[in-house]
Amino acid sequence: MLPLNKNIKIILNYVIGPLVFCLLGYSIYHQLNRQPDWDRSLDHILQAFTGPKAWMLLLVVGMMLMNWGIEARKWQLVITKIQPISFLQSLKAIFTGTTMAFFTPNRMGEYMGRILYIEDGKRIQAISLTIVCSMAQLLVTLLAGIGALLYMRTYLQFHPVTGDLSPFWIDTVLYVTVLASVLLTLFYFRLAWLVRWIEKIPRIERFVAYIRVLDSFNTTFLLRILSLSVARYVVFIGQYFLLFAVFDVSLNFMQAFASIGVVFLVLAIVPTIAIITELGVRWKASIELVQFFSNNVIGVLATSLSIWVINLVIPALIGSLLIISIRIFRIRKKTIDPAELIK
Repeated sequence: MLPLNKNIKIILNYVIGPLVFCLLGYSIYHQLNRQPDWDRSLDHILQAFTGPKAWMLLLVVGMMLMNWGIEARKWQLVITKIQPISFLQSLKAIFTGTTMAFFTPNRMGEYMGRILYIEDGKRIQAISLTIVCSMAQLLVTLLAGIGALLYMRTYLQFHPVTGDLSPFWIDTVLYVTVLASVLLTLFYFRLAWLVRWIEKIPRIERFVAYIRVLDSFNTTFLLRILSLSVARYVVFIGQYFLLFAVFDVSLNFMQAFASIGVVFLVLAIVPTIAIITELGVRWKASIELVQFFSNNVIGVLATSLSIWVINLVIPALIGSLLIISIRIFRIRKKTIDPAELIK
């Protein structure tokens, strides 16, 4: 039975990487073909690379590295609680997680991709620590979404419209988002309380050992992680603002902030899978919101496609190549006790 297990591990080690890469490439192609006017949007992007605003497009690509670099620093800080890790190793884990996130709803597979760089026996703890990073980013998204909804609510009071985006729905989403923000803030800054509460739940107390590391997170450390999440959100907004300028979508900063803030909120709360639905949701939400300020639909589509390719597709492709070089399962040789040989 042992040789069979070993062979299975060898197959998983050397086949899963190339398989993920091929599946990712096919999925990206399939996702693009399902979107309307994707070819026109792609033409806009290609023309932008040769136009006078090409430097803005290149700056957005550079900001992608800044974006994931901030996330890598966040993960490096929290994961150090159980295992020291270099920034480069953390960045590799982030890219690998981005690849795995392509195949799961709301990027849940990101956790599994990151823990491939963590030692055996510490991976479950690593998941709980990674959730802290996600909580911080989600909290920033919710708080910014509240500001964006308030702006849209005020705007619609002076510019009444008919359609799906009515004041009633904005108010409904606003109240739900405020409630979610309050609850998430309490959980985020009371992680030690959360651990003690879980300890009291029958039949799952044995899992508490994997999350007890959260007790070591004080308010100062959590604020540091939250500040990095804010910085990453600012990078997101900056990327959209630059791309709006590249594709001649005339929005001022507040209009861009409100539109993108609500788009991020929708992506956070609506179940999506990057290879199936995320681009479609991103395009639909962007068009519905930006059209209040600009009628350049093709420009909006080109912006959304650029963001999707730069921030998700390129990192996912990098991650898929990294997966090929990772020994996902360490094949251990059976050790023989010398005492057994004497017997």
